[in-house]
Amino acid sequence: MAEITIELRKNGSMKIPGPLVLVDENGQEQLIEKAVVSFCRCGASKEKPFCDGSHKEIGFEGPSFVVKLKTP
Repeated sequence: MAEITIELRKNGSMKIPGPLVLVDENGQEQLIEKAVVSFCRCGASKEKPFCDGSHKEIGFEGPSFVVKLKTP
């Protein structure tokens, strides 16, 4: 059984291991070939859905935690 770890960083982004396929609201798929992908949690990123560090500028506060997904 494999495990995928998603990290929500304190006052920061959500980090997901890559590579991964991002499917937008229109069903368009985009292959992201990075080892780790950071997604915006604060809503202020100009690169949504990706994090651009805007959370630091706006003083975003959010808890840190880890989600572990088990896959067959």
